[in-house]
Amino acid sequence: MGRPKNANIAAMASLSIQATDGPVGAFVSGIDLAKTPDPATADTLRTALGTHGVLFFREQSLTPEAHIAFAEALAPIVINRFFTPVDGYPNIAEVRKEADQKDNIGGAWHADHSYDQVPAMGSILVAKELPPAGGDTLFAGMYAAHDSLPADIRERISGLRALHSSRHVFGAGAAHLNDPDNDQGDRYGNPDAATQDVWHPVVIRHPLSGRKSLYVNPDFAVRIDGLPEAESDELLQLLFEHAKRPEHIYRFEWEPGSIALWDNRATWHLALNDYHGHRRLMHRITLAGVALEG
Repeated sequence: MGRPKNANIAAMASLSIQATDGPVGAFVSGIDLAKTPDPATADTLRTALGTHGVLFFREQSLTPEAHIAFAEALAPIVINRFFTPVDGYPNIAEVRKEADQKDNIGGAWHADHSYDQVPAMGSILVAKELPPAGGDTLFAGMYAAHDSLPADIRERISGLRALHSSRHVFGAGAAHLNDPDNDQGDRYGNPDAATQDVWHPVVIRHPLSGRKSLYVNPDFAVRIDGLPEAESDELLQLLFEHAKRPEHIYRFEWEPGSIALWDNRATWHLALNDYHGHRRLMHRITLAGVALEG
């Protein structure tokens, strides 16, 4: 049995969405995510996600079951093929760095699952165990990155496609996984599943907001269609360097009870690795998206 209608109205009335003081992101308050959002609230959150690129929640307490229910209220869940799952919850990925490990997960600029034929809409990251300091996440806004490109570059990339691949990051031949100094341990697996190669528009029309968004990222975008290799590499590097300029970035400081819900079509993210000697444990669920169009 669903909530009474007046309860849904009251829940909506208490919801507050306030943009950050940066180029991307908004803080959401007046909601308890331990209670599955009703359809109207879920619609509001999806719209806000498309507008702001990432939504931040504080003072939440989610069990794995509540995490899954929140995700399913927004979109179907996509199971990550490479991350170690949380024990007993195969649809929740564990993002973990132990105190004695030097390498973290997500320590380079990227957008989750851009290597999929139908890329993920978003990801929900829940803080479970945090270091006493550090471990913040940087988010770069791809609306701002696109809109601030020089006009001649925007014209040059209009209509182009880029190849996204998982092979060089998660595959058996990935250089960093075969580095003897790499200490990823049991945090990655299933390299034989890293067979994704897909073309996406360099500039997409965002499915929720309708805005133009730059859709290449340093981890997974490897080549631009129709250009000689050197020219493709040069253009990708130009776009990467432009997108990660400070004016496009917001730094989120994690606290106990924090949750970040980001849109992979409108943002990149990077997890800072500045808490050596301390453990950091997060739970992540990935949300299904739609095919992208330019």
